[in-house]
Amino acid sequence: MSQPGTKAPRWAWVVATGFGSGRLGPAPGTAGSLAALLAWCLLSLLVVTPFTTWLLRNPANPHLRHYLLAFEPLFLLAPLLMTWAAVKASDLVVAETGEKDPGYIVADEWAGMWIILWPVRWEIAQNLHRLSGPQGWGWLPVLALPFVVFRLLDIWKPWPIHQIQALPGGTGVVADDVVAGLYGIPIVILAAPLVLHALEQVAR
Repeated sequence: MSQPGTKAPRWAWVVATGFGSGRLGPAPGTAGSLAALLAWCLLSLLVVTPFTTWLLRNPANPHLRHYLLAFEPLFLLAPLLMTWAAVKASDLVVAETGEKDPGYIVADEWAGMWIILWPVRWEIAQNLHRLSGPQGWGWLPVLALPFVVFRLLDIWKPWPIHQIQALPGGTGVVADDVVAGLYGIPIVILAAPLVLHALEQVAR
């Protein structure tokens, strides 16, 4: 935990405010969560989608399973790194400002969102290219599901999400959203197939 009154470096402010998304509009938590979703999609689009597009064109590749498993560490490492950066940056900003959990700090929403997006990581990577097609917007419920679930859990704060906020410094700022993201994983796992099935029925 950083010493009170210590000036936070510039990078800490950038990360803590979710690259500025925490200063947008009257609902910084929602803005930060949406920015985190868009950032995940951009990362997936640049790194994973080109690979999954190639795989879809070569389904008979004998090494398909190994190729897919090679990307799993990336999907796990990204939320872990985001959580670590969120705790560190939030701790530095809280120490400088003396504010316990100011609204403009949304790095915690970024960490929680990146965690709850994990169950639909491959659906996102494989379908982002569809957004440019004529029926692409019909696929957006797959993106909306983890976003809505996370925001509801973050607002509702079931036990121990509310209580865990009492932890000191950046840990207390971020921990509740991390737990909200973890709580949301089984919900998204159960609901995502239903959403995908509904989309398939509509597309027919």
